[in-house]
Amino acid sequence: MRLRREIALFAVGGVIGLLIDASVVQMLVSIEGWNPYLARIVSFLLAASFTWWWNRRHTFATRSSGRSAHAEWLHWMGLMSLGAVVNYGVYAVLLLAFAWLHRWPAVAAAAGSAVAAVLNFCMARGVLFRHAKTSL
Repeated sequence: MRLRREIALFAVGGVIGLLIDASVVQMLVSIEGWNPYLARIVSFLLAASFTWWWNRRHTFATRSSGRSAHAEWLHWMGLMSLGAVVNYGVYAVLLLAFAWLHRWPAVAAAAGSAVAAVLNFCMARGVLFRHAKTSL
C-alpha cells in the first residue's frame, strides 16, 4: 500500500514538475527568443529542484536520506542526472526528427519527462530515500 501511495505522490510531483518544465521552456523560447536546447537546461533545473522539494516533503516523507537538505539536494540532482540525460535525449531526438516541435518544445519536454519518470522514481526510492525515518 505504501508503494502505491509513493508512486501516486511521485506522479503528482512529476506532473507539477512537468508543468514548471514545459511552461518555462515554452516561455523562454516563445517570449524571450531563447534557443530551445539552452532553454530546456534552465527549465529542467527549476523543475528538478521543485520535484526534490516535493518528494522530500510528500512522497518520501516517511523515508530519510540521512543528509542535510543541501547535501540531499545535491545528491538528488546527481542521481537525477541519469534521468536528465534520458529526458534530454528524448527531447533532442524529437526536436531533430520533427521540425514543428521547435515551435512547441513543451510537447518534446513532456515526452522526455514521461520516459525518464520510471528511472527517476527507482533512483529516488532505491538510492536516496531508501531508509525509513527513525523516531527520536
